[in-house]
Amino acid sequence: MAKLKAVCHFHLLLFLFLFSSFHLSTQLPLSQSQSLLQIQQLLNYPQALSSFNTVTDFCNIESTPFLTIVCYEDNITQLHIVGDVLQHSPSFPLNTSTDSLFSTFSHFPNLKVLSLVSLGLEGPLPPSVANLLSLEILNLSSNSLYGSIPHQLSSSKTLQFINLDGNCFSGNIPAWIGSLPFLTTLSLRNNSFNGSLPDSIAHMWSLRILSLSRNSLSGNVPDLSNLTNLQVLELGDNLLGPHFPKLPQRLSILELKNNRFRSSIPPELGSLYRLEKLDLSSNKLVGPFQASLLGLPSIKYLNIGGNRLTGLLLQNISCNSDLTFANLSSNLLTGDLPACLQEFKYKNGEIIYGGNCLSNQDQKQNPLNFCHNEALAVSIRPRNLEHRKLRREVMTFLRIFGGSVAGVVVLALVFLTMRKTYKMGVVKEPSTRFITENPSVTDTTKQLYDAKYISQTMKLGTSIPPYRTFTLDELKEATNNFDVSTLISESLDGQIFKGVFTDGSVVAIRSLALKRRQTPQTYTHQLELISKLRHIHLISALGHCYEFLPDGLTISKVFLIFEYYPYGTLRSHVSGLPGQKLSWTKRISAAIEMVKGIQFLHTGIVPGVCSNNLKITDILLDQDLHVKISCYNLPIVVEHGGMMISGVPSTGTKGKRHAIGRVNHKDKNDVYDIGAILLEIILGRQITSQNEVHVSRDLLQVSLKTDEIARKSIVDPVIHKGCSDDSLITMMEICVRCLHEKAKDRPSVEDILWNLHFAGQVQESSREAPTSPSPSSSSQIP
Repeated sequence: MAKLKAVCHFHLLLFLFLFSSFHLSTQLPLSQSQSLLQIQQLLNYPQALSSFNTVTDFCNIESTPFLTIVCYEDNITQLHIVGDVLQHSPSFPLNTSTDSLFSTFSHFPNLKVLSLVSLGLEGPLPPSVANLLSLEILNLSSNSLYGSIPHQLSSSKTLQFINLDGNCFSGNIPAWIGSLPFLTTLSLRNNSFNGSLPDSIAHMWSLRILSLSRNSLSGNVPDLSNLTNLQVLELGDNLLGPHFPKLPQRLSILELKNNRFRSSIPPELGSLYRLEKLDLSSNKLVGPFQASLLGLPSIKYLNIGGNRLTGLLLQNISCNSDLTFANLSSNLLTGDLPACLQEFKYKNGEIIYGGNCLSNQDQKQNPLNFCHNEALAVSIRPRNLEHRKLRREVMTFLRIFGGSVAGVVVLALVFLTMRKTYKMGVVKEPSTRFITENPSVTDTTKQLYDAKYISQTMKLGTSIPPYRTFTLDELKEATNNFDVSTLISESLDGQIFKGVFTDGSVVAIRSLALKRRQTPQTYTHQLELISKLRHIHLISALGHCYEFLPDGLTISKVFLIFEYYPYGTLRSHVSGLPGQKLSWTKRISAAIEMVKGIQFLHTGIVPGVCSNNLKITDILLDQDLHVKISCYNLPIVVEHGGMMISGVPSTGTKGKRHAIGRVNHKDKNDVYDIGAILLEIILGRQITSQNEVHVSRDLLQVSLKTDEIARKSIVDPVIHKGCSDDSLITMMEICVRCLHEKAKDRPSVEDILWNLHFAGQVQESSREAPTSPSPSSSSQIP
């Protein structure tokens, strides 16, 4: 879970960054130097502080994994001490109080970061911790602190990060925790907190990480749907429930395992497009399992094991290709294991599905009637259970009274009461039936932004013929001996011809006149690389041919044969005639496919193909509006000063790109080009100079701070009524990031792809629709 590690260690990286930025040669006040020596003594001389003595230059101590001291303007601002767990750091002295330790830290008036990890601290967290008025980050994890969190800490309004993991704190999580306005991380895992979660958590707008696993918390979780910045929610191994919590939309990690949730999984869970890890295992969740969770665009880890979820699984259900772990075990699922999960088993992924009633028997399954009967049982309402219990009590009462008249009278009265209750409609339940999932035809065909569909576009196109060596006679016959009527374009590097083979297939043939005479062995490696650049979203090479000099050994020309695409460019479909313009959904789809092609160029061969000098006229669309990139670097062509050009002449000009750090960030040059293309996709007008790129980028940046009406007023009028504001914002944001002046600050291709996919998902799920078609919306390609 690379993203999880990045989130959890963000502040540690921040420490090191600040350390390198502000590590100046300073002279500490004597009081602060003496306080550090006192801390060494109070902590019982841990190994991390072994270098401390009266002549130590504390501000220039080399940083280690166990000790970091940061000084700024003659003051300590950060202190990070970690005990060596493997070497059993000295225990906290019994005659030392935690209050005396934390009182010593008050001698550092500018202390912003205090991290005391695995030092054996034992005792209550004293109120004196609140005396650190500048404190922003507090990490006291892996100690033996106990008691409650002192309420005095509520006055520390500058706190942004609290980590008390792995201690012995108890009592309720205080309600005042919600009054810390800048708190982004609250981690209290592996303690003994009990009681319910305070409602004030629902108003912690800055919160990004809430980790409360392995405590004894109980009751329902407050409504967290308004915590729009929350990315990590870990509440596992508690006693929470029974209702499933209401969640925000930007979660990347959701862990609710081993609790007491008894309700069904809400459908809203299927719209968490950023979700990478989902663990709902070991609860008593009921109702249908949403198979669409397997195809969430970012999902990598899914665990629903140990619940009572029902549903019919089908082989054609889609999965995310990045999924590495899936546990569906010990539920009431029937049908067939999806084919994507069966493939998943052979790709070093782990899939657990035993204890259901599936047709697959390589993991132990229950009989089909077991899941049917259990599904009926879990669907019985609590009030029905009360009536069953009442019936049992009546029968017991009857046995006690024997067959007496009084017993019969009492029994009759009881049954009349029960019947009256049903007739009054206090609880009128529909007839119970076994719940199955029957995906509609719409669900299986509407896969434009489905994760399985997106992952398939990365696969090599099966329709592309195998790469081979052509003969010169074949090329002459296909071009009528390179007749001028077949010439598409000509440059200093060579010529491009349209060729038609005897089987009717059409190709583009590029001839390269070599400046130096070489043997075929010289180009073996380059041609091998070219043969591997075959992708569904690239104009791919089909083969090559040599023209030899009379000696039969030396090459005079190299011919490269490519797919031929006579269709229009992306520009003609976003900034051309209104009747040809793409809808917003199709534009996002085209952008996704374009970036998929670029991703393959960067990673499909080693070394990757970067700095491709892409422009929107290099992006072609076929008759089904799928993308092919027609112009990119090829090793053998670059060596001779040019680039591969497809069978469609490249039009338009590109201004000189402002790309700081081109040598060290070659892949980010293509990212800049993606941004320029996205500009035209969004605005719907041609952008032909670097100055226009800058002006348009600034326009987008300003519009992101305005309202929806102002934002949509700058986009292509053809699509502005058909695109959701959330989708538009996502596209604008990633576009602006791509056009950052510094290459190192631009997003990765993977980041771009994720955001485009998210924009598509948001657009697809949007329920907004115009009340009546407008002239502009009627002239776009749906």
